[in-house]
Amino acid sequence: MSTGFSLLARDGAARRGRLQTAHGTIETPAFMPVGTQGTVKAMLPASVAATGAEIVLGNTFHLMLRPGADRVEALGGLHKFMDWPGPILTDSGGFQVMSLKALRKLDPDGVTFRSPVDGSEHRLTPERSIDIQRQLDADITMSFDECTPWPATEEQAAHSMRLSMRWAERGKRAFHERAGYGLFGIVQGGTYPALRAESAAALTGIGFDGYAVGGLAVGEGQELMFSTLDTTVPQLPQDRPRYLMGVGRPADLVGAVRRGIDMFDCVMPTRAGRTAQAFTRSGELNLRNARHRDDPRPLDPECACPACTRHSRAYLHHLVKTGEILGAMLLTWHNLQYYQDVMRGLRGAIETGTLDDWTAAFEAGQRAGETETPI
Repeated sequence: MSTGFSLLARDGAARRGRLQTAHGTIETPAFMPVGTQGTVKAMLPASVAATGAEIVLGNTFHLMLRPGADRVEALGGLHKFMDWPGPILTDSGGFQVMSLKALRKLDPDGVTFRSPVDGSEHRLTPERSIDIQRQLDADITMSFDECTPWPATEEQAAHSMRLSMRWAERGKRAFHERAGYGLFGIVQGGTYPALRAESAAALTGIGFDGYAVGGLAVGEGQELMFSTLDTTVPQLPQDRPRYLMGVGRPADLVGAVRRGIDMFDCVMPTRAGRTAQAFTRSGELNLRNARHRDDPRPLDPECACPACTRHSRAYLHHLVKTGEILGAMLLTWHNLQYYQDVMRGLRGAIETGTLDDWTAAFEAGQRAGETETPI
């Protein structure tokens, strides 16, 4: 295995693990802040690291368009380019390409699309996606897949999944094995258990360093997402990391960890921070609301981020209402800190065999809290 994964503890289906890569170690369960364009929005790299994040996510599609994979490679790779010395996982670009709809043309070999930036024509195949991720120097490369739309009939989901499995095999052949670098396959199949089982079996047969569950958090709702994980995750190899792509809210992360997921990414904490929303141990807050105008309290008294240790809700409300950039910066830092705190709490609870108690306390805090306008 190119990347080394070891399981350190279990509590039910939940796992506490450690993933070794060329650019460092990742303690799991782990949440990866999203740095789509080579930056985690509104954050300095050192600030991202200060939250406890050990790995960030970049995106093949966006970086191939701007500034270009050749340019990033010539400038020393994505780690040097964005000043992030730790591990990087790159999404293959499949999700972004599929979302273009009118700008793309899909065929069995790959996808031809027009850039939403300048209209120029580009081609992505499984092999090209893998090569771009090599140029970026991603520690974890993702297979190029077709992200099955929601909703989809079983026939549509089956056709999409089987195309992705053929592409996964081609991507595996194109991947250059080297120490500390890994390739993850992506399980597809919509919310159809038989298709998810077929996809998991196909990927396991090909053999990957890790296995992602894709095509969820696209509108199916938490209950259906969890039931899909219940049937899918047990079919994945025990000795490889499992990554749930694009998820999610804190409660989604907790529920997925309890079902055996090890890794997550989502734009939610950073996007929420830029839109005046804060996740806390006592619910979700909207800092635009007038109730915070004279409130001297911190967002979350248990949080160690600068927004909570140095500023009041009143000040954050003021920044938001006046459109100051610092408001987005502080709320983004807070949200990423909170997500990392949730991950730390989960890791500790799994290690000590107290996950049920930890989850009960987490859920009680959310229920008894001050959740305002839904984020």
